[in-house]
Amino acid sequence: MQFKEVINQQRVKKHLISLFHSGRMPHALLFLGKEGVGGLPMAISFAQYIFCENKIEEDSCGECPACLKIAKLMHPDLHFTFPSIGAKPNFSRNYLPQFRDFVLQTPYAGAFDWLQSIQAENKQGNISADECRDIIDRLNLTAFESGYKIQIIWRPEYLGKEGNMLLKLIEEPPENTLIFLVAENEEDILNTILSRTQKVLLPPLSAAEIAAALHDRLGLEERQAMQIAQVSDNSYAKALYIYHNSGQNDWMPVLRDWFNAIFTFSPLLTNAWVDDMAKNGREQQKHFLIFAQQMLNHVLRLTLVPDSELPLIEEELNFARKLAKRQLPFPVFQHMQEAIQKTVYHIERNAHSKTQLFFLSLQMQYLIKGGKLETV
Repeated sequence: MQFKEVINQQRVKKHLISLFHSGRMPHALLFLGKEGVGGLPMAISFAQYIFCENKIEEDSCGECPACLKIAKLMHPDLHFTFPSIGAKPNFSRNYLPQFRDFVLQTPYAGAFDWLQSIQAENKQGNISADECRDIIDRLNLTAFESGYKIQIIWRPEYLGKEGNMLLKLIEEPPENTLIFLVAENEEDILNTILSRTQKVLLPPLSAAEIAAALHDRLGLEERQAMQIAQVSDNSYAKALYIYHNSGQNDWMPVLRDWFNAIFTFSPLLTNAWVDDMAKNGREQQKHFLIFAQQMLNHVLRLTLVPDSELPLIEEELNFARKLAKRQLPFPVFQHMQEAIQKTVYHIERNAHSKTQLFFLSLQMQYLIKGGKLETV
């Protein structure tokens, strides 16, 4: 995996390359960023850059024997540790073939998806004491092919107190041994481990960056890619999930019809819209409502600052500007957002969606008139 395969994060890539060539490379790096921003792809790409025999200015060559092996996650000096399940002794290597396939197919996916892929179901994955001992043993061996040995620990949050077994190794590893930890939640990592690592912070991806990746990698049209990106919570993994579950829908015409029914206070249009929307699955309904929330956020920004630059395609921007001209008060936007969020909450918990959508539409109409419709 090369740096160019990691979505954006240009500042981080330059920092890592500079760090490697500085002669002051830390023994242990903590790649820290929320799910879907590319922590694991970044760690693998950096490992490939280090192992590469013919480095170019900003990336590994992608063609030398070392690069070809890491492209398959099969370099003998690159080791992986990750959450797993099973009876003792519980080693990550028991699931290594499945983990390779999982990462190669879905490099931005999270630990929950990984554990479900190995049928963990309700079992909690962990990184066991057996695995910690195995890490110590293998990193004390001589490198097979490269001048370096690199250990990637994916999701060190799954280390319990057993993680203290690794403290000496992290602080004083064997010569030319590097340890990369890839985490999402800093507060769930042992403080004793945190204090021995240097952080590499990966910022959230912007909607524009995610939309560009969807366009380039999946061939999505700009309109569809941007709609998905806006509701992805800055996560490429979530964007892919949305695409595979409701990505074929164009939410803009649906939103226009809904707002038309709401602002004209038409019972016929409202009933027709609710009937049509209720035919969609719950995931699709939820994603539409999140899209509506995002659009209201844009409208509010235009209401307060008319010249705001927004990450919207022209049709959506014109719609938002038209709605902003109504100059709805800030509390109205606030109550609309709350009403939509409550509806998402109930739909996620299998409430009758048609009833929820109809009640939400009535709430929106009351709010526009300056009132508020509450449940009893």
